[in-house]
Amino acid sequence: MTPPVLSHPGPAVPAFWSGKRVLLTGHTGFKGSWLALWLARQGATVTGIALAPQTTPNLWTAAGLDGHCASHLADIRDADAVRRIMADARPDIVFHLAAQALVRASYRDPLGTFSTNVQGTANVLDAVRQTDGTRAVVVVTTDKVYRNNEWPWPYREDDSLGGHDPYSASKAASELVVDSYRRAYLADRGVALATARAGNVIGGGDWSEDRLLPDAIRAWGAGRALEVRRPSSTRPWQHVLEPLSGYVTLARALWERGATLAGAFNFGPPPHEAATVHAVIEQARGAFPGAVVDYAVNPSGPHEAGWLALETARAREQLGVVPRLALADAVRMTIEWYRRFAAGTPALTLCEDDIRTYEALR
Repeated sequence: MTPPVLSHPGPAVPAFWSGKRVLLTGHTGFKGSWLALWLARQGATVTGIALAPQTTPNLWTAAGLDGHCASHLADIRDADAVRRIMADARPDIVFHLAAQALVRASYRDPLGTFSTNVQGTANVLDAVRQTDGTRAVVVVTTDKVYRNNEWPWPYREDDSLGGHDPYSASKAASELVVDSYRRAYLADRGVALATARAGNVIGGGDWSEDRLLPDAIRAWGAGRALEVRRPSSTRPWQHVLEPLSGYVTLARALWERGATLAGAFNFGPPPHEAATVHAVIEQARGAFPGAVVDYAVNPSGPHEAGWLALETARAREQLGVVPRLALADAVRMTIEWYRRFAAGTPALTLCEDDIRTYEALR
């Protein structure tokens, strides 16, 4: 029997989040910074574990988010540090986002990628195992955990896991770690544990390497043409607030409904709305006057999947999570964020404006 959906899904439920103790790994990263701010706005007490920000500029520093979170700079591969911070924070809910999250970087450093994404996940879950009071854990993996067969239909949560590149393989392996800790330890302790698999994320404040719109902003801001390697590659693009809304909705549902929701959830646009790199760049170029693109198709370099889409029926039916932003709106919001930031608008103001806009779409 399918569990009923939440009557008021989403993060904009301050009565629920107010006073909740939340531990968030990866809080200094792109998605983590947005999530730390959003949860703090709802009244949660947020404790973060992460490395120092990895890019200059970065959203954590640009938005001055230290005041929104008790920040601990530590490596999730350090089991003792993770356990100590977890014990001090005594979280009600845990979001695990910390990861080596770049495909091309994983080819350069496979061992670092596996140790962070697999052993790091085990360290976080083992700290939960040794901490009383936690009721819900959301581990964020990726849409790339699936064995990619390049077939023309979306992947479901029960499709086979796999991974050609070290990043994808490490995230698939972390899913096995999660399943083991759920079955061997956490279910018996009353801890509801689920994984969240999201598609390609865009949004203001991302300055990571080898990501489409950050690369575009860097090139166009410097008056250069953006070189696009694989314009026909198709992905489930979404604004950063879309999967974050899914994560917090899932966490609340785990808190309220427990083990009935154990397992994995895909978050992304409807499968038929997966879009090519070319389509995303053309929409971005329309929002950035003077932007130039060089579609110099270059299939050289490490292997990357050509076609990927997610079936999101489970999130829709069991959590009530549905996308609020069309791709064109997500791209426009992203480009506008960077343009306003370059013109001097504070990053915190830009993030709060986007959150209010998104919440108004409920």
